[in-house]
Amino acid sequence: MLFVFHLLDKPGTSELRTRVRPEHKAYLGAKADSIAFAGPLLGEDGTTMVGSLLVIDFPSHEAAKDWLAGEPFTRAGVYEHSTVHAFSNLWQQKAGFPPA
Repeated sequence: MLFVFHLLDKPGTSELRTRVRPEHKAYLGAKADSIAFAGPLLGEDGTTMVGSLLVIDFPSHEAAKDWLAGEPFTRAGVYEHSTVHAFSNLWQQKAGFPPA
């Protein structure tokens, strides 16, 4: 089942986010075959990272929450708020994806 992770950064953690980002990307890379989409949430300026939005396939809500607990940004204290919801994808995506 797909799970949506809506993750908002604590104010003032942009330097920490930048430092931990390589570890975060490696952790995501281990789930690459299960990721529907993933990327940073951006501030009003369209460039400042303010959080993350991930949609990843997991066998259960518990497995999704366990994965999030081990996620490097979570462990480093980057996120101020995090929510995880089951998601039913009923619409084929056609926009917003990087070129192959």
